[in-house]
Amino acid sequence: MAPAVTAALGAIGPLLGKLSELLANECGRLKRVRREIRSLRTEFTSMHAALQKYAKLEDPDDQVKQWVSLVRELAYDTEDLFDKFIRHLGNGESHDGGFKEYFRKTARRLKTLGARRGIASQIDDLKLRINEVKELKTSYKLDDVASSTPVHTTTVDPRLAALFAEEAHLVGIDGPRDELDKWMLEEENKHHRRVLSIVGFGGLGKTTLENEVYRKIQGHFDCHAFVSVSQKPDTKKIIKDLISQVSCNAEFTKDMDTWDEKKSIAKLRELLKEKRYLVIIDDIWSIVAWKAINCAFPENSCSSRIVATTRILEVASSCCPGPDDQIYQMKPLCDPHSERLFFRRIFGSENCCPNMFIEVSKAILKKCGGLPLAIISISGLLANRPRVKEEWEKVKRSIGSDLNKSQSLEGMRNILSLSYNDLPPNLKTVLLYLSNFPEDYVIDRERLVRQWIAEGFISEERGRSCQEVAESYFYELINKNLVQPVGIGYDGMVRACRVHDMMLELIISKSIEENFITVVNGSQTVWGNSQCSIRRLSIQDIDQELAYELARKDLSHVRSLIITASGCIKHLPSLTKFEALRVLDFEDCLGVAQYDMDGMENLFQLKYLSFRRTDIQELPSGIVMLHDLETLDLRDTEIRDWPARIVQLTKLRHLLSDMNRPKIPIGIGNMINLREISGFDITMSSVGAVKELGSLINLKVLHVQFTVKDEESQEYKIHAEMFHSSLGKLGSHKLQSMWIDGGNSSVFELLDSWSPLPSCLQRYVMGSVYCLSKPPKWITPALTSLAYLQINLIVITEEVLGILGQLPALLSLKLYTDTVQKDRLVLQGRGFRCLKEFLYDHFGEGAGTFLFEEGALPKLEKLELWFSVSVAKAYGFYLGIEHLPYLKDVRVILQKRDATSSEVEAADVAIRKEANLHPNHPRLTLHEKK
Repeated sequence: MAPAVTAALGAIGPLLGKLSELLANECGRLKRVRREIRSLRTEFTSMHAALQKYAKLEDPDDQVKQWVSLVRELAYDTEDLFDKFIRHLGNGESHDGGFKEYFRKTARRLKTLGARRGIASQIDDLKLRINEVKELKTSYKLDDVASSTPVHTTTVDPRLAALFAEEAHLVGIDGPRDELDKWMLEEENKHHRRVLSIVGFGGLGKTTLENEVYRKIQGHFDCHAFVSVSQKPDTKKIIKDLISQVSCNAEFTKDMDTWDEKKSIAKLRELLKEKRYLVIIDDIWSIVAWKAINCAFPENSCSSRIVATTRILEVASSCCPGPDDQIYQMKPLCDPHSERLFFRRIFGSENCCPNMFIEVSKAILKKCGGLPLAIISISGLLANRPRVKEEWEKVKRSIGSDLNKSQSLEGMRNILSLSYNDLPPNLKTVLLYLSNFPEDYVIDRERLVRQWIAEGFISEERGRSCQEVAESYFYELINKNLVQPVGIGYDGMVRACRVHDMMLELIISKSIEENFITVVNGSQTVWGNSQCSIRRLSIQDIDQELAYELARKDLSHVRSLIITASGCIKHLPSLTKFEALRVLDFEDCLGVAQYDMDGMENLFQLKYLSFRRTDIQELPSGIVMLHDLETLDLRDTEIRDWPARIVQLTKLRHLLSDMNRPKIPIGIGNMINLREISGFDITMSSVGAVKELGSLINLKVLHVQFTVKDEESQEYKIHAEMFHSSLGKLGSHKLQSMWIDGGNSSVFELLDSWSPLPSCLQRYVMGSVYCLSKPPKWITPALTSLAYLQINLIVITEEVLGILGQLPALLSLKLYTDTVQKDRLVLQGRGFRCLKEFLYDHFGEGAGTFLFEEGALPKLEKLELWFSVSVAKAYGFYLGIEHLPYLKDVRVILQKRDATSSEVEAADVAIRKEANLHPNHPRLTLHEKK
């Protein structure tokens, strides 16, 4: 596994790899250069080992932190120097011929006297800094720190307050507590043991809730116990603690101090074997910890219950493997409950808040996001402040900095830090990267993953690609409840995420501490340590004065520039000041058209560039020099024309456009690293360029358009035939997603014979108004990966549904028609075994009605129908949605054409009645259309 950039260690891992690569190539054959590079590699190898040791310290002192920061900065600067130096020697050339050829040319240039002096001078400066760092390490006696046994200071368990909270002081707990009490005391399903797992973000009140449940129901059990596990559990101690709580027999426990773990478990099992027991296991951090403790609880027939709390979804699932177990997902407090808790803590009553504090209170509570711990902590802080509005405003503005300073917020900081400290270095790094985005910002998954890769945070591991590894990191953050998922799709994929405001404050403070990201956010801007260079820059709120201050900074070491603020963008420093950029993201930023793009050609390290949803009119000319570029996102822009030399960017993986249907550039066949193309117009492009699409053997996602001018013209047909030929070549490789906008019979009749079978295809979208007479021949059960299908048909029959129902992996089906279906379509209890989403829509006057028989669509969760009232009246408006056991969401559009108002009303009533009688009580949306 290649070393990656991390927040804690910086670029030292990748730097060592580059130095080794330099030595292995022809640059290393020059004696002086080889000697100096080898010396640098030795020094940084030693420092890398020391950094890894210090990173394991639980609470390093200020001297360790300072030394680590100096080494991290030194490694960043060294990597920047070598990157720039090698590039200058290469005269800005692309190294398409391979790294060896590039270094061969570089070595020849190194033989010039000026070049040798240049690198020697730069290396001498680095050696001076290295010596200073070594001397500082000796002066601080840091070797003794790393080898000594850490001193464990006594810390207060941050959950103690929750364990001993008075019931009268609790808010919003009654409903969840009563719901769980009822479940815990159910006598159904015989009397076997059941497990309840309460899962949620730190500070949501999991311990408080389980403690309330424990208080209410413990009298129903023969014995009961409550233990906390924590991040580093001592299993033997936990088991003995449980024994002490459930055993009243001194004789039984008299030799307990001598028991090992195995005997302790056996003794506890003996105690519980014939008893109805209740055990609360608080704060489990790993599946391993759960398994170690769970083996001590015997399966008996006494209606025993176990309650476990965790922050991690994967752990919660491990605790609840049985069909009768339950995972309870904690939710934030609603606004009224948040206000009640907040005002009670400050004023003693929820009705005593003076009017002048109402607005600022709402702003503070919005930041708390329904997190009880945050509300309690901040209300405690305010209770000790003068009751002056300006003081409250000050607290609102400074919550982030107070998180690190105020003793009132120490408990909240500790709770949030537990989750952060539990992460491995790679996950800490990608989590801190989220401080690039403002509060409440919805962060797109694909955007984030591509930026992580461009930054060098991700490396391939165990046969998985960087994309796959980065995706796994994203889902791990969700699994650990560190970010909130937004938009979960039919396939379980999460479209985006959002960071809780309190967690965002924590990661911003950590980013400042590690000099990882500098956030420019109006009056809340913190420039960080003046001795450290800005490494990553997030512009979230900037005025002309801040822009002027930023222009005076050294920006030559900035690796990412992400701008989410539109104000005063034209006052930002020119791109010529940003030499080391890997990521440049203007997404959603207005005013880009006025920004000075001169110097774009010098961003030779740039891997990610996005102008998505900006007002840019044309591509900067220098873009064709960005030979390391991997992502170019021009979606939702006015850019139509692409420079011909764009095809020289052979490392591009994602080439994204849409609105203005650009032509496919001639020479695109050379861009064999492309994984995704979107937005190109087939009919506007040359036939030769369309043919070249077939050469893109690594292409996974293809989204193209057909502009229908004269669909009977010979030229149109030639384009369609060439596209069909290219698609046949792509289908035999890695193509997973095919989306065609526009098009007519010439296109889709040819596609009827798509061959060879696109065996990897997972998604097919027919984004045209043209309707087929029947499904394409290539849609067969042999398409074992096809999960999403959108298709237009003149007539939808039960025979058609039978064909589509045989697709073994289909999760989402969207059927469009332009015809009124005269008969009711009956879906019987066969086919569509996996389908989760079904949409039936129309073009023009199309509509119909359905009957779902028992056993039909057994996994369906979401249903959308364009429902013809005039056709359905003959069948009594009955749909049969009671036969869809997993249904969650129903949307029905009542087409009123040829129906009376009373018939429309009757259809509305009948469908509502069906939905209300469904045991899931699915969310129902009804609309009327002509």
